[in-house]
Amino acid sequence: MKFEEYRIAPEIKRNLEELGFKRPTDIQYKSIPPILKGEDVLAIAQTGTGKTAAFAIPVLHLLHARKSSARTGGIKCVVMVPTRELALQITEVFDKIGSHTRVKTFCVFGGVEQGPQIARLEKGIDVLVTTPGRMFDLVSQGYIKLEHVEILILDEADHMLDLGFIRDIRDLIKFLPRKRQTLFFSATINDHIKELAYSLVTRAIRIQISPKDPVAKNINHSVAFIAMDDKRFFLERVIRENPDSKILVFVRTKVRAERVSKAMERVEIVTQTIHGDKEQQDRLEVMNQFRTGAVKVLIATDVSARGIDIPDVDYVVNYDLPDVAENYVHRVGRTGRGTKKGLAVSFCSPEEKDVLAEIEKFLDKPIKVLDIDKAEYAETLDLTSEVGDKWNATMLEIEKAEKWMRKKEKGKGKKK
Repeated sequence: MKFEEYRIAPEIKRNLEELGFKRPTDIQYKSIPPILKGEDVLAIAQTGTGKTAAFAIPVLHLLHARKSSARTGGIKCVVMVPTRELALQITEVFDKIGSHTRVKTFCVFGGVEQGPQIARLEKGIDVLVTTPGRMFDLVSQGYIKLEHVEILILDEADHMLDLGFIRDIRDLIKFLPRKRQTLFFSATINDHIKELAYSLVTRAIRIQISPKDPVAKNINHSVAFIAMDDKRFFLERVIRENPDSKILVFVRTKVRAERVSKAMERVEIVTQTIHGDKEQQDRLEVMNQFRTGAVKVLIATDVSARGIDIPDVDYVVNYDLPDVAENYVHRVGRTGRGTKKGLAVSFCSPEEKDVLAEIEKFLDKPIKVLDIDKAEYAETLDLTSEVGDKWNATMLEIEKAEKWMRKKEKGKGKKK
């Protein structure tokens, strides 16, 4: 079935065609019809399968049609998400698919001045995409009114639970009309998610797209066994051998992100970092530089692993293995989006072999090992031998910076 065959607004069909959407993905094919009928939906699907469009397309049609009948104003749909980056991404999808319709979408999140957000809200919107904190601030101040909400969407629900947002979700329900349509989207399902979902939905249509392999089939992913202190040399090699590729590098902590970025800078490789210590405006600027290709290498903590659709990421490098096995899927899922092919490699040190075992247990299969013989390993280390003095100076500088940042973190903890 093609999108042109759906009974949706011609404006939406035109936008989908311009965006290159021809046929729905599995999650879209199964979600769109019940949402159009006004049913509650509980949908589980792996990352990169087109979940955002699965709810954006039918919701935009419903709201566009209802605005034609001159119903009362006010916010008609709330989309709650765990992170600011995801809020911006979903808003962009609504704006693109909803272009030429009567539906106005806006997102609010913390970390920036609330004045401009309030000014935009006062002009009137139909779809509010939001993170919990800023939304409740604006609700308490009377700038967000939810009594006319007809549709509630919870996206990346499993991640919201991981971040401890369950109380926020339950608090939100108190402000919403009892009679509403609820759409619950998640990458994974467990007992906690089931309990939350079934407390929010009414006779929901359950949709689960769960292939045997949770990693999309168009992602070629492997693991390479590399000593912790040698990882920087292998990252340098990956970057130099793929000069035109957009490479997303995942590390374990904020300190590690800055440390690896500094190491790359010393060998004249330009990178950017994104993590929780960066100001929101800086994070937005960094994401924009990476999206547009102005910067080819982005070093990130797991704040960027969940739900963020960065176009045309060619290569994912797990510089550090994730502490949570499930995050492996979300990390490598940043490449190979939709029908595109992607590459991912994980650097596993001897200290991380237990973590690798947990990941393979979660995947229910071993990850392909990228064999590196002794000669090739030594050759990689030799590639940067001419800048050995620079590396030594860098590591001393980084160790000092790392100690300072640790003291700073401890200081914050004592204040709390």
